[in-house]
Amino acid sequence: MRSQCLILLCLLALSCSRQSGSFRFTISFSEKMAAEAQDGRLLLMLAKNDKSEPRMQINDGLNTQLIFGLDVEGMKPGQEIVIDEKAFGFPIRSIQNIPEGDYYFQVLLNRYETFKLKSGHTVKLPPDQGEGQHWNTKPGNFYSKPKKISIRAAHAEIFKADLDQKIEPIKEPIDTKYIKHIKIQSKKLSEFYGRPMYLGAHVLVPEGFDAHPEAHYPLMVFHGHFPDDFGGFSTEAPDPKMDTSDYSDRFGIYGYRKFQKQEAYNFYKQWTSKNFPRFLIIEIQHANPYYDDSYAVNSANVGPYGDAIMYELLPEIEKKFRGIGLGWARFTYGGSTGGWEALAVQLFYPDEFNGCFAACPDPIDFRAYCLVDLYKDKNAYWYESDFKKLPKPAHRNYLGQIQNTMEETNHYELALGTHSRSGQQWDIWEAVYSPQGEDGYPKRIFNKETGEIDRDVANYWKENYDLRYILERDWKTLGPKLQGKIHIYCGDMDNYYLNNAVYLMEDFLKKTKSPFYGGEVDYGNRAEHCWNGDQNNPNYVSRLRYNTLYLPKILKRISESAPKNADLKSWKY
Repeated sequence: MRSQCLILLCLLALSCSRQSGSFRFTISFSEKMAAEAQDGRLLLMLAKNDKSEPRMQINDGLNTQLIFGLDVEGMKPGQEIVIDEKAFGFPIRSIQNIPEGDYYFQVLLNRYETFKLKSGHTVKLPPDQGEGQHWNTKPGNFYSKPKKISIRAAHAEIFKADLDQKIEPIKEPIDTKYIKHIKIQSKKLSEFYGRPMYLGAHVLVPEGFDAHPEAHYPLMVFHGHFPDDFGGFSTEAPDPKMDTSDYSDRFGIYGYRKFQKQEAYNFYKQWTSKNFPRFLIIEIQHANPYYDDSYAVNSANVGPYGDAIMYELLPEIEKKFRGIGLGWARFTYGGSTGGWEALAVQLFYPDEFNGCFAACPDPIDFRAYCLVDLYKDKNAYWYESDFKKLPKPAHRNYLGQIQNTMEETNHYELALGTHSRSGQQWDIWEAVYSPQGEDGYPKRIFNKETGEIDRDVANYWKENYDLRYILERDWKTLGPKLQGKIHIYCGDMDNYYLNNAVYLMEDFLKKTKSPFYGGEVDYGNRAEHCWNGDQNNPNYVSRLRYNTLYLPKILKRISESAPKNADLKSWKY
């Protein structure tokens, strides 16, 4: 019996060995694509279906397909790069463990460029090309057409791919009667990155803007992820015959595309109605080499985006579109990333805004960095235990069912890029909040492979970006400037556990004195990401109404806090 078991084990080992050594992937591009050598992240993708190209089927959820990543430097035309076990894979770690079967095979090169930073470091990063920092749709990236292959342990084969396709440039949005666009070169950001860097915004101007040249308007900053154009506003009603068979898994309803179009048209009708308040709304374009936006604060790695937006972009917008240009007439709001940004800019520029409305904000207390306490936990991926190895979840639905874990979502990012260059969520938090490392890249808050937390980096985060801690530390000076300005909303079943940090913030705010914070914290019962304070409508409705939801509170705030002789009339017509 023992000898039979040994034989079986040997046969199994031989089978595994045959599979791991029986195939490999080689990637190249020709001089037709580029005459010069290329740097970047080489990504190999395998999909079990052809519902769409493999590059469009990669994520950290249950339906993801396979991806393997490898850094390349100086990849020359005609040179063959071998993808082997050194490539970091997700959700399968190594190509040696790819199961036998038929796959659709595709490769892509996320191209990097060299940046000589003001700090003296030289780094290689993927610049945004107008798409909002998405590797699979980034203009200029090389990729191959998908082709079907069969991986068999018994057949030795080399799978080759030519990077012979290039993603086309993005078309710039066009000005309309109500939606305008502005783009400036930022002096502050250009100095930081050692090359020209730009900021942009989409501006929704009020009805009667041209007919009332004497009017100056309050400014509403709607923070959020990279906007292709101003969203949720349309002068055209949806076609009554528009197909409504589309199904939203997130909200569990059919016909959501038509519903969104109808909401956009309804907003237009409100915006142009006789008694609707007149003001400017902007959505900012501040994509950068690390993410689709900058988090609107100054950062050792991402750059001085806070000051660039506050002191370069906003003054230009207010000058061109006749904003009032004073702190009492500026308000900010947003959800998720935009929620964190709204609260952060209100804290870091307390005199420049008169109120923030932060919905489902990214972690605002790092004792609840989702399900990680950065100051006490040793590991971000695993709960502490003498004998068990229990993973920490990263995403749930409103019933608490888990879609992925902390380790999985971070390993997904590591497959996409090293040095915080994945362009994804955990990496941008690291890029924004961390000090710059000796190599010029962000210092890791935790080891990306193992989850071990770096306590020194965590302390840096605490002093510079933990919004609850900063408020508590500096309340003596910040409190008088923020009284009545802080409003926070979150669902108590937020998909990313963001409500946990809101609880901790609320605990502090309720105890504030001299002065009392005088704002609002509210929760949506069983509400998922991104509940924004509307107790009367479901999330799939309220998420489309940010630009009108807080307006009554904003108008009330203006009437109560505007200084004497403030312009309260020219914009009311």
